[in-house]
Amino acid sequence: MSTFSAPVVVAVIPARGGSKGIPGKNVAPVAGVSLVGRAVRACRGSDRVTRVVVSTDADDIAEEARRYGAETVVRPAGLASDTASSESALLHALDVVEERHGRRTDVLLFVQATSPFLTTEDVDGVVGAVLDGGADSAFTASPFHGFVWRGVREEGQRAVVAAEGVNHDSAERLRRQDRPEEFLETGAAYAMRAQGFRDHQHRFFGNVAAVPVDPARTLEIDDPADLERARALAGLLDAPRFPTRADVDAVVLDFDGTQTDDRVWIDADGHETVVVHRGDGMGIARLRTAGVPVLVLSSETNPVVSARARKLGVPVIQGTLSKDVELRKWYEAEGIDPGRILYAGNDVNDLPCFELVGWPVAVADAHDIVRERARAVTTSRGGHGVVREIAAHLLGKAL
Repeated sequence: MSTFSAPVVVAVIPARGGSKGIPGKNVAPVAGVSLVGRAVRACRGSDRVTRVVVSTDADDIAEEARRYGAETVVRPAGLASDTASSESALLHALDVVEERHGRRTDVLLFVQATSPFLTTEDVDGVVGAVLDGGADSAFTASPFHGFVWRGVREEGQRAVVAAEGVNHDSAERLRRQDRPEEFLETGAAYAMRAQGFRDHQHRFFGNVAAVPVDPARTLEIDDPADLERARALAGLLDAPRFPTRADVDAVVLDFDGTQTDDRVWIDADGHETVVVHRGDGMGIARLRTAGVPVLVLSSETNPVVSARARKLGVPVIQGTLSKDVELRKWYEAEGIDPGRILYAGNDVNDLPCFELVGWPVAVADAHDIVRERARAVTTSRGGHGVVREIAAHLLGKAL
């Protein structure tokens, strides 16, 4: 009786720790998920990928890779410089993984963490082009219709002189539909037959296939402006998803602007009054019943905050200018994985906490930059049932 063995597809994500343009680039968050985490997640979502490996020389990148479910390969110093080729790192990782698991790799998938909007569908596309489409190597490509020019630019001058058309005859402007289809290499993902890669020492060989992907998702992060652009686009390009109970072990809540609408009533004697939502009280009670730790974290020192937390039966930390420092102390003391914490906030002083947790959540009327950095955004405005909504997402029918 014959047995069928599925092809071994190994995804390798090279991620050096010594980025000069953006220090710590590969662990920089976009919508609450590090760049390396986003790459790992896209690969692990594919049923065709056997294992996902991050090749790195940095402990923080290795830790982040394992957090998202990838194996790690320690890259030797000689392969970790900014002059070392990607191919050398891929060959080293391939050797280590095959020796570790005792199985030869059929298809090598090369994924770059600097492309934050790579999807599992893109991964399946390049792998499928090799396994099913007869290609020896394949790469993600963005359909392109622009006119490319080449020329010389003098130092200090903006204009390019002696410009000439590269992919067109400048004297004959063909309509787009009359021109041959062209593609831009996105740099996000490449698939290749592993033995062919070993033989050629290069990612392009034999029958090469370009796999079209959504041009809107084509972005490589090379400088700080690219990172800010990715953070701004994430809310538009990432598939909307709110965490469930399976994703979250604890909930941390800002107070002003999250559990209130950020307004304060002050009487003639200087007493402050705020309005909270009764549904939030029920949401917190249900979370506690479900065994989810809840913490209120506020930069203000206000008896209103203390009174509300006391009524809800949850701990409160307030009067701190460094909310992220107090948050770190709390989750380390409680032994909670920060990657499984949901933090809900509304303003820029919440951003340092956003970078610590796995699920930064912004309220609907949060500051623009806070919504850009959030991994999820509530439909409720601050003070209008935000916590009730979060509890409903986490507990579902159990609420």
